[in-house]
Amino acid sequence: MSVINTEIKPFTAQAFKNGEFITVSDTDVKGKWAVFFFYPADFTFVCPTELGDVADHYEELQKLGVEVYSVSTDTHFTHKAWHDSSETIGKIKYTMIGDPTMQISRNFEVLREDEGLANRGTFIVDPQGIIQAVEITAEGIGRNAADLLRKIKAAQYVAAHPGEVCPAKWEEGEATLAPSLDLVGKI
Repeated sequence: MSVINTEIKPFTAQAFKNGEFITVSDTDVKGKWAVFFFYPADFTFVCPTELGDVADHYEELQKLGVEVYSVSTDTHFTHKAWHDSSETIGKIKYTMIGDPTMQISRNFEVLREDEGLANRGTFIVDPQGIIQAVEITAEGIGRNAADLLRKIKAAQYVAAHPGEVCPAKWEEGEATLAPSLDLVGKI
């Protein structure tokens, strides 16, 4: 079942952010744009490259009004240990949610039940808590934060401009489309 255009489900979890343990819930997410960035496990191989890439783009994401929540089925204690021991993870300023109960991973339908690990899944959530975009990749395929930024900008543009859509490879400032009968068969 697709989670596109569905509201995020209720959750409460412990997280690590800026040297502190915090509690995060679905109500904290609503009211602003958010990215949920699921990954299999801390202290692994592809995961730190992806999380570091998002960390490198975090300032730009913040300027777009987007908060990032990375999520794995590890605990918030493990996130802190990884943050303290890895140069790449040490630069992360966004929230790292622990999901040891696997509730959040199940809610977003990325849990590998037989392994207790999340798949690589990226979810763009609008301020109403509605999932606008999903990307899920196999274990060995890392994601690209620059493309995530492009997708967020497109989602924000479409939300702010009803009746317009962003074509393939759309970049901020480029032409959009206004779907109509006149366009059918002309693109």
